[in-house]
Amino acid sequence: MHKRFVNHCTIDITLIPDGPILIKSGKEGADPTKPDMEFVETYHAGGRSIYLPGSSLKGAIRAHAERIVRTVGRDKRDANHLDTLWANDPLNDKYDYLQNKSASDIYKLSCFTDQMFGNTSIASRVRIEDAYPNKSQPLKIEERNGVAIDRVFGSVAVGPFNYQVCTAGEFRTKIHLKNFTLAQLGLIGLVLRDLDDSWFGLGFAKSRGLGTVEVKLNQAVVQYPGCILSEDKQQICAISSEKKWSKTFLLGAGEFLEPQEAQLYNFPTQDHQDTPAAAQEMDLGFGVQLTWRSGTVHDLFERSVKSWSRLLMGAK
Repeated sequence: MHKRFVNHCTIDITLIPDGPILIKSGKEGADPTKPDMEFVETYHAGGRSIYLPGSSLKGAIRAHAERIVRTVGRDKRDANHLDTLWANDPLNDKYDYLQNKSASDIYKLSCFTDQMFGNTSIASRVRIEDAYPNKSQPLKIEERNGVAIDRVFGSVAVGPFNYQVCTAGEFRTKIHLKNFTLAQLGLIGLVLRDLDDSWFGLGFAKSRGLGTVEVKLNQAVVQYPGCILSEDKQQICAISSEKKWSKTFLLGAGEFLEPQEAQLYNFPTQDHQDTPAAAQEMDLGFGVQLTWRSGTVHDLFERSVKSWSRLLMGAK
């Protein structure tokens, strides 16, 4: 199933520091005039610039998604109830239960977050781009000082040291999710909501107040590359089958599968939500897409979370 492309969502967001933020470079430079801890840099738009690596963003987003799933589900697999919502420990799980299994069984036996973010047996279906600064909003970079206190004697154990932080500016990135269920999209929405509410942070020294950001939802586009619009533009039609849906339907991956194939992967076959967005043709006149522009992206997540809530009611 995953060799096909049935649906794809691109979420365009801006991350705005709500205080100091630092994602450290992995090495110290030789320049003595620079701080002990530097912000990670890259070449962008013709010069060197700090940025938020996609890998760092994905790690933080995955970790919080796992917290959510463990809170409302379980942290261990229930072999007697494969539909149970659960999230494992990806750093310590040996994945013995996935050995010598078919592709459909590997997906079905993997935990909810592994199905999205991948494990040693299946690839991730979430991709997050590096977040680069918005030139129209100048960055403000400062140096701060700190020490590490000895917990026994109360004296300075390490330091003083200085570190670089960004306190103002904007970083823009995109989150891509392919072959998704609406519950999976809803979980991404919940994570971004909690990030905006400062329930968790990004980068260094989060327990000391660093790393909180404001999340601005710029746009979201959901695409069905294997579909076209009907002649009267009122329905979404699958090219490879006779399936048809209203032009305002948000569709999960299970909607595009035959019942037998959906059962193999444990995808819900009734996975849609009606929306105020109307389908339009994709670029080059092939494929169909629904667009939520700035100010309306919250509606997309609100409808997806309904499917997430429905999953919880049936997966406990």
